[in-house]
Amino acid sequence: MEECIILAIETSCDETAAAIIRNGNEIVSNVVASQIESQKRFGGVVPEIASRHHVEQITIVIEEALQRANMEPSDLTAVAVTEGPGLVGALLIGINAAKAFAFAHGLPIIGVHHIAGHIYANALVQPMQFPLLALVVSGGHTELVLMKEHGSFEVIGETRDDAAGEAYDKVARVLNMPYPGGPHIDRMAHETNEAVEFPRAWLEDSYDFSFSGLKSAVINYKHNMDQRGEEIIPEQVAKGFQDSVVEVLTTKTVRAAREFQVKQVIAAGGVSANKGLRTSLEQAFEAENIPFTVPPLKLCTDNAAMIGAAAAYMYNAGVRGDLSMNGLPGKELKSWIK
Repeated sequence: MEECIILAIETSCDETAAAIIRNGNEIVSNVVASQIESQKRFGGVVPEIASRHHVEQITIVIEEALQRANMEPSDLTAVAVTEGPGLVGALLIGINAAKAFAFAHGLPIIGVHHIAGHIYANALVQPMQFPLLALVVSGGHTELVLMKEHGSFEVIGETRDDAAGEAYDKVARVLNMPYPGGPHIDRMAHETNEAVEFPRAWLEDSYDFSFSGLKSAVINYKHNMDQRGEEIIPEQVAKGFQDSVVEVLTTKTVRAAREFQVKQVIAAGGVSANKGLRTSLEQAFEAENIPFTVPPLKLCTDNAAMIGAAAAYMYNAGVRGDLSMNGLPGKELKSWIK
């Protein structure tokens, strides 16, 4: 890889982040300003409030990323920023900051797909081996992505309704758990050996996912118990829900890995921080004798380091953006190589 040092910016949802990445595999600095505490009282992310926080924090995190790296703008090769998908107002804050920085310092700019960033968080852990299968699980996405080389993305399965992380948050709300709900469900699921039995959506031989019916099953169970005047045991509901999600995700990922004869499987996205899912995937692919990689927890949730990692490979492939770049809230994951 050609030597490159990239300033990366990520503002797709409720984290304002900036990082300096060298050669796509070295984190020189990584700064994240989280909004969880301010969004918690609303039970989820309010787009307008998220955008206001980004405006307040964006220059601060960029300056801090440079200071921690002990670098000046003249040391940089390019600027990278999340172009989409995400909340359009939030995306625009990062994009306009990146365009202004790139213009002011005469640097090329690269627009990065948010999911490509999550996938390339794994490149910060160890080299990627192709063909590779990525399981992407987050609040807005659940996908199986086949990669035959760097920059090649083929979505072979995706959610038909709720993403896994979205279902986690909605079930947590039913159980009166605070936002974000996923970590609370994961914790409670490990506090019992008893589980309420919930359905699995296999969708026949498809690699697609569906979690809306599972979410509804949990809600219906809670309503039925309330109508009978019986108390639910939250830990058993959490374990039953998580067992269903993890079994479907693991089983389909293993089946796809076998069919496409991949050399490596990776997990990516916020839900890949889930202890139950990580353990299940690690055990499954140890049994399959296929290398499995998942980023450390700090690189699973939204961050700019992952955007910089993807951008380094894009830079070396000759991909460049320009100052007409705009926020693309529904941006599709497409290959950047021909």
